[in-house]
Amino acid sequence: MNENKLKHSIAVARKMVEIAKEYNLSDEELSNCFLIGYLHDVGYELAPDGRNHNKVGGEWLKKSGFKFWREVYYHGEVNPNYQSIYLDILNMADMQIDGLGNDVGYEGRLEDIKNRYKKYPKVYQDCCRIVEILKEKDNFK
Repeated sequence: MNENKLKHSIAVARKMVEIAKEYNLSDEELSNCFLIGYLHDVGYELAPDGRNHNKVGGEWLKKSGFKFWREVYYHGEVNPNYQSIYLDILNMADMQIDGLGNDVGYEGRLEDIKNRYKKYPKVYQDCCRIVEILKEKDNFK
């Protein structure tokens, strides 16, 4: 994993723990959050162009017996066929940490994605929709 992806993954893991504390999750659940966040982009190592990194990483982790492979597999999906508090927290964290590992909030992250994925406008549009969904869920928390 390149240095920037590693910084991003560590920051997402830390942000997941921060968010999970707001949900009063147990110490074990906080540990789970850190591990999920740390591993969420492992698929970039196996997907040469980075596309479908979530699916590739999730499948790899599933084969390895990782309990939370679904969170990795479905992160960044607009309408996943799977729901969990961990997936919500992962998406919240991932959509606030930029590609360099900085906590930039939702709007800063969307700007980061827009600038980095100019050739793939659907990626940006999907991320905008995910942020809308997360904000709606947060209002009902």
